[in-house]
Amino acid sequence: MNLITDDWRLKLLAVGLAVLMLGAVAFSQNPPQTKTFSVPLSYTVGPDLVIINAPTKTSVTVTGLADLIATMTVDRIQAHVDATHVSPGGDVKLNVVATSLVTGVNIPLQPSPFTANIDRLTVDALTVQPIDHAGPGWEVTKSEALCPASPCVVHFSGPASWEVNMRAVSIYSSPIEKSTFDVPTWPVNLQQGSTTLDQSKFALNQPISFLDMGSISLHIEARTGTTSRSVALVDSAPVHPPPAGYRVTGVVIAPVTVILTGPADKLSLVQYLSLQPVDLSSSTTNATFNVQITFPNGMSGSVAVAKITYLISANPNTG
Repeated sequence: MNLITDDWRLKLLAVGLAVLMLGAVAFSQNPPQTKTFSVPLSYTVGPDLVIINAPTKTSVTVTGLADLIATMTVDRIQAHVDATHVSPGGDVKLNVVATSLVTGVNIPLQPSPFTANIDRLTVDALTVQPIDHAGPGWEVTKSEALCPASPCVVHFSGPASWEVNMRAVSIYSSPIEKSTFDVPTWPVNLQQGSTTLDQSKFALNQPISFLDMGSISLHIEARTGTTSRSVALVDSAPVHPPPAGYRVTGVVIAPVTVILTGPADKLSLVQYLSLQPVDLSSSTTNATFNVQITFPNGMSGSVAVAKITYLISANPNTG
């Protein structure tokens, strides 16, 4: 009994010192540490609001013992923004609340707040406008966007400011050179004035902005258009040549060319126009004829009558 009670104060002090030394050794092997993570942000937004280009991550610094920090991962931290009690504006302050999901790992200082552009969330109904162009010599007579009926109406959900002067278009850039043209699937683009919106940026908003229909069908009808070009007039061989002893030494045609107008696909096939042949059997001197110009079916010309003069002279080989 004396072994325990004798000098009990010194013995109690020795035990206390031993415990402190053991704690110091353990603490030196597992000291407190800090580590900073880039944490994805989650949002709660009022039902009629949208955050434009909302930040996707924030920096969060955690503290804890070394063994806990060593195994800490970003998915064990939550960072949330509550935007349910704010009003629209271009410079709205939003707070971030970060939480550790691991006991013993703490967040001594909350992430810095940030300012955001907040707008009203609206849904706009837009009629898709097909945009196309005809190839040379063609004209588009009908152009429809189908989804599946026409007119095709799509809906955009996003910031109200984006929907000012917004239109939905489906742009087919290749020239139309067929009477009927069908495209089963073609993308829909959104334009604000003449600027096409980058739809990849829709995902940066909170909630994400979206178009409820990203593609539609196109039905296009076209016909060959009317065009004009200059075509040369040429003479035909006479029905009968000049009398014996005479010959043709030259031909003068006025005008030399005419402007031919007609369907482009047919007009491209016409290289020249041949004048009707004449009879020179009684011509021993220069002879002039007014000849009606014959145009291909469905075409017309700038001049209806041509003047053709044959230069005739005696054959020097005839004596």
